[in-house]
Amino acid sequence: MATKKSASGANQGLLPWLGIAFILILLDQFTKVLILGMFQLGDGRHVLSFFNIVRVHNTGAAFSFLAHAGGWQRWFFVGLAFAATGFILYMLRQHSGQKLFAWAMSLILGGAIGNVIDRLVHGYVVDFLDFHWNFLSPMFPGGHFPAFNVADCGITIGAGLLILDELRRVRRG
Repeated sequence: MATKKSASGANQGLLPWLGIAFILILLDQFTKVLILGMFQLGDGRHVLSFFNIVRVHNTGAAFSFLAHAGGWQRWFFVGLAFAATGFILYMLRQHSGQKLFAWAMSLILGGAIGNVIDRLVHGYVVDFLDFHWNFLSPMFPGGHFPAFNVADCGITIGAGLLILDELRRVRRG
């Protein structure tokens, strides 16, 4: 006979995943505080032949989408992040035992919250990781991939894990 999961049992399954999201938020915000304290807007430091640390403010979304939309996009992206947070929390609660899926959701959740904190506090997202390669020149000026941050890494890795999870599910099915 199957037993129903109690509310406290569901919360116990949810806590590790919220912990992962929280760690990502802390790491993201810590790195952004460092950048804001050490660099002026537009400053950069060469680190490797293909990597710089820069300070960029992004008022848009990925690849600066809607960056010059006049300000309304800030609240649109904040609202979108709140909606995504609610959905992700629901999905984590329902599927906390599915490790790969829950990792993906936790990373996306932490990244989304990390960037929404920036939007609420500063009105923009602080980006600072600047990778550049000559082969990117046809797509990006000077071969510089758009600057990003730790939260963006979490979202991207989480999205990749979601794809991997779905591919594994399809193969099993």
